Amino acid sequence: MSHLNVDDLHRIFEKLDQNGDGFVSLEELKWFLDRIGIQTTGDELRAITGKSRLDLFDFLFFYDAVIKRNSGDGDEAGEEEGEEDGGGGVDLVVSDLAKAFKVYDLNGDGFISCEELQSVLERLGMWEERTGRDCRSMISVYDTNSDGMLDFEEFKNMMLPARC
Repeated sequence: MSHLNVDDLHRIFEKLDQNGDGFVSLEELKWFLDRIGIQTTGDELRAITGKSRLDLFDFLFFYDAVIKRNSGDGDEAGEEEGEEDGGGGVDLVVSDLAKAFKVYDLNGDGFISCEELQSVLERLGMWEERTGRDCRSMISVYDTNSDGMLDFEEFKNMMLPARC
């Protein structure tokens, strides 16, 4: 399987999102995977993704996971051991979040600034100047130390739903 860039994946996502709601259902994803020769079931996809539908970021993470599995970059045995130990793939999730964080941290300083967030959202086609919220207000919701930027822990808290 050849590697696709974010623009290619964004176009695929838009094509799969047949109703234009900003999400790809697992049924739409299964249809696509069947078409490219990857046989799976809806239950398998639900177990892999933990969701009934994927937004663009979820779709990108899913693609990354599939590429790692097929190329041998991911340590599948280690992942299975972590799950058997009760780790539930936590290390894999944190690893994926670290990679996502680096996408936003354009200058590599360990923080996501308002400008970096807006730049990445614009590249992904997810930012519209006239309808977009101020990046500062978006960041401030998760900026626990009030420095105006997100560090990795704050980013992780933003990306992972609160567990009850």
